[in-house]
Amino acid sequence: MKFLLKLLIFVFFISCTNDRDVKIIRLGHGLSTTHSVHKAMVFMDSVIKLQSKGKMRIQIYPSEQLGTERQCLELLQIGSLDMTKVSAGSLENFSPNIKVFGLPFLFRDREHSYSVLDSDIGSDLLSGTEKYWLKGLAYYDAGARSFYTREKKIYNPNDLNGLKIRVMESKTAFDMVKILGGSPTPISYGELYTSLQQGVVDGAENNPPSFYLSKHYEVCKFYTLDEHTILPDVLLMSTHTWNSLNKQQKEWVNNSVKLSVIEQRKLWAKSEKESLEALKEAGVEIIIPDKKLFVEQSKNIFESYKSNSELYNFIERIKESK
Repeated sequence: MKFLLKLLIFVFFISCTNDRDVKIIRLGHGLSTTHSVHKAMVFMDSVIKLQSKGKMRIQIYPSEQLGTERQCLELLQIGSLDMTKVSAGSLENFSPNIKVFGLPFLFRDREHSYSVLDSDIGSDLLSGTEKYWLKGLAYYDAGARSFYTREKKIYNPNDLNGLKIRVMESKTAFDMVKILGGSPTPISYGELYTSLQQGVVDGAENNPPSFYLSKHYEVCKFYTLDEHTILPDVLLMSTHTWNSLNKQQKEWVNNSVKLSVIEQRKLWAKSEKESLEALKEAGVEIIIPDKKLFVEQSKNIFESYKSNSELYNFIERIKESK
């Protein structure tokens, strides 16, 4: 009920303030204004404003002002919101082949992930969202996800046994934590700090900037850099909005998005380095485990997807790519 009321207020506000001479693209996401993705979106707006000479703008609503990632995706599908950014883990519930990004240790390293995202493989996965009324525009860097815990240090998969680990609403995240020995517990990101504080879960998994900017380090003092998944963020537009744009407007969107991806990768690299340093200064113990133990524990997960020929084909293509 609270979300519906917020949506109605939002729609009313837009209808009252939108300048008819300016094409406004409304973008909702769940990150804070200090995050590299939000900063890249602000940069994207400045580019599109410059290209269009003020005829097109992007209005950004951060910090779940318009709802969770799932809710924003649903708003895109019905055309009530124009753009959003979500984790690939959330998007897999809407576009099944995106599950491939959530599989542990699929990418050899960061350079391999960039190569895949910028290739035909990445393009094919983005275009596959259109049948679900979601126009995939680009990938933002979200680094590698690792485990952080409240009380127990994680050196190997056995240390995860019996621990309740928060996961997003993602089957692959659920399966990944389970195969590594933990007890996956789905909790919304907005409720995670309190859940960690109250001991509802023993830990979670995320990239360094998200761990730091969320202030989860105030509760969790151990961070194990096993880097089990390199899970990108995905920028999407409602197909209803995309189809309403003329050729020139689509070019403005595409150009500004491409430039924002370049900007975000620079911002991300800086943010990742700064976040790890800040976590150390805050008293978090950074653990560098033997990653081979985690790889070995999770290697059979790929075989469980063999019955899904379309998805397994993406797994094979990514493994074989340079």
